[in-house]
Amino acid sequence: MTAEQFNNRLLNLQQKMFSYALSLTANEEDAHDLLQETNFRALSSREKFVMNTNFSAWMHTIMRNSFINNYRRRYKMRQAPMLVDEVNYLSNKYYTDDTPDVLHYTGEIHKHMNNLNSDFKQPLKMHMEGYKYKEIAETLDMPIGTVKSRIFFGRKKLQKMIEN
Repeated sequence: MTAEQFNNRLLNLQQKMFSYALSLTANEEDAHDLLQETNFRALSSREKFVMNTNFSAWMHTIMRNSFINNYRRRYKMRQAPMLVDEVNYLSNKYYTDDTPDVLHYTGEIHKHMNNLNSDFKQPLKMHMEGYKYKEIAETLDMPIGTVKSRIFFGRKKLQKMIEN
């Protein structure tokens, strides 16, 4: 299938796909976001579409899987401890709400981070600065699994230090 044929099929399905997205999300704005993500994934995976198969079903599968992945991601974020919000705040270099409370808590977190063992401190610090796991693993010359576990356990230790 040529790129033009693929794009035409994609465009012809937009209204049907939006209706399906709306049924999944029950929110018009989220439905637009889901449709956009589905279109992006379909376009970037165009070569994986098998000719003489149901294009509509392929698109619906991509949308359903995207919706499920997003739902799981949101669920995990709700289950995450308060420390995750603090880590996200610290990794945002452009955050401008420097109230005295925020500055105090940020200072406390940094103070406790300095007390962490260097095995945990360096991967956690790089992660908070926005580095990906793979980049951290390459920089520190360690397996990616080790990086993930050190960040996880570093967060747990930091959380215990902050609670005390």
